[in-house]
Amino acid sequence: MINIDVKPLSPEAEKAARARWDNVAKPLSSMGRFEDMICRIAAVQGTAEVELRPRCALVFCGDHGVVNQGVSQSDSSVTALVAASVARGESNINVLASCCGTDVYAVDMGMKTPVNDPRIIDLSCGSGTNDLSLMPAMSRKTAEDALLKGARLIKSFASKGYRLFATGEMGIGNTTASAALTCALTGLEVHEAVCRGSGLSDEGLRCKEEVICRALKLHKPDPADPIGALAALGGFEIAGMAGAFLGAAECGVNIVIDGVISSVAALAAARICPDAVSYMLASHMSASKAMKPVMDELGLKPVIQGKMALGEGTGAVMLFPLLDMAKALYDSAHDFASLGMEAYKPL
Repeated sequence: MINIDVKPLSPEAEKAARARWDNVAKPLSSMGRFEDMICRIAAVQGTAEVELRPRCALVFCGDHGVVNQGVSQSDSSVTALVAASVARGESNINVLASCCGTDVYAVDMGMKTPVNDPRIIDLSCGSGTNDLSLMPAMSRKTAEDALLKGARLIKSFASKGYRLFATGEMGIGNTTASAALTCALTGLEVHEAVCRGSGLSDEGLRCKEEVICRALKLHKPDPADPIGALAALGGFEIAGMAGAFLGAAECGVNIVIDGVISSVAALAAARICPDAVSYMLASHMSASKAMKPVMDELGLKPVIQGKMALGEGTGAVMLFPLLDMAKALYDSAHDFASLGMEAYKPL
């Protein structure tokens, strides 16, 4: 049983932030969703003096037994290679994060081949999941353990002063697990949720759909039991991310959703604790066709429409410089009084 004690938002801080936006010399609400995001961050932080740093991206890594069914172009060895690259500071996420003052950490939630690097945070729940088309991906106890590990990780980083988190993932086979989990939690048909992942052929895509159909028929997941669905169909890194979303809500920090895999983890967290959504920020609408239905379920609207599908948290960290610019305007002295003009009023 996962019990989450969500820190309450501050409506007073959100109201003060909205008033501050309205005093910036611009048409009312003309910064759109960026105004809403800054106001939500204020409500989470309990003050209109919003802080966006320090911040970090956490890349949750895990392997999937279902790759044995031919659902991916690559094998599990690639998970360890990319995780090692993230730890060395050389991967895609590191390059992007370096542009916007964001720390990056690789987290081993359960890779088939562990990486011997002290820079990787070891929260391993095992050497990859079971083949979800033949048996549950993990036990319920293991799913709960992964959730708790993800939550505790956020709490640990928050205690060090981190104010803002980006979620990322790496795990060959995880688009199969996330598509199956999407179907379980939303009721989407398999063809509405599945994608080509890192580049499957038409034949490979058909194989992937068939594998997910078999898994759903085998497990008959209950959408009212998100932990059971995670156990049957998920991955260690997906459960770890879901736990991170819960941990953010519990210790009162904002956490950014990346692409479709991160968004499905966010949805699982929201089904466990609906109030956790208040702490989530949506970054981008990925290329996956399942992304919009999942975002709709969460009631969130990503601000970046880039059709990205890179993973690792790359889309999530691309939100940070946009938030920095919005905050610069929010903090500026460019107000109506300095211009000597009357403030706009809602009509």
